[in-house]
Amino acid sequence: MDYNKFGDTYYIRMDRGDEIVASLRGVCQKEHIQSAVFCGIGGCSDAALQTFLPAQGAFETERITGALELVSLTGNVISDDSGERFFHTHALFTWKDDSGHRVAGGHLKSTTVRYTAEIELRPVQGGAIGRTFDPETGMGFWKLH
Repeated sequence: MDYNKFGDTYYIRMDRGDEIVASLRGVCQKEHIQSAVFCGIGGCSDAALQTFLPAQGAFETERITGALELVSLTGNVISDDSGERFFHTHALFTWKDDSGHRVAGGHLKSTTVRYTAEIELRPVQGGAIGRTFDPETGMGFWKLH
């Protein structure tokens, strides 16, 4: 992985074997980024995608593998009152198998870079987005005040 900052934005190139969410976490820790938004594209070898099932109050996970095109990565990082960072990441992948082209997307738990991934990370300027707990879903949402 390599990255550079131009203006207020970080441009990150991830390499074969890098795990995208963990790598983003590392950049945020190293650069002391408490809240940000990010987007990107790339080529991956596997991904764990999740869908939240409200009736069960839990995520269902599906793992996909192969020559995956990461056609859209988007998400954010926020911090709670103790400074712990939380990532909310969505992704859309395409790939080809014997029956044709396939598409899968959802909440991204993890994905490994096959060739490269190019990600733009934009820290929040002039403040930070916090995290508040939602008892109905058991998840944390943006705390804007």
